Amino acid sequence: MVSKLKRRLVLLTPAYLACLVDETVTILNQPAAYWNGNLQAGDEANPIGAALMRSHVSGIFLVSFAWLIAIGVIGYLVPERLVKLFTLVILIAHTSGAISWITPHYGFWYSIAFIIVNSALFIQLETIFAQSTGRISL
Repeated sequence: MVSKLKRRLVLLTPAYLACLVDETVTILNQPAAYWNGNLQAGDEANPIGAALMRSHVSGIFLVSFAWLIAIGVIGYLVPERLVKLFTLVILIAHTSGAISWITPHYGFWYSIAFIIVNSALFIQLETIFAQSTGRISL
């Protein structure tokens, strides 16, 4: 039998991927003024992330790291019947955040490709998760 931690990490992988891409494009697309010390020039829709970015240039890195840990901890502790819902919420939220950067900076088709990859990855890993728990897949 596969351990609870391994099962959960398999299912959380697409959420982690979306989160990392969202965080990366957010960091890469901050205006030069932000990196030159004008913290008010930071551009972030998440109010927690925005507040941390406006307090210190390393704020975006701190909140990103803390959130990655929180996803794992919450994903491990949430009841089995809610872990798919939790994963989907994180996946959808960070896919949305990432495409809000990807579309204007890199183009529509990159956003569509990102959505397709995330969806396919979730379906594939959810199937593996379901098989490891003896449950029916989506």
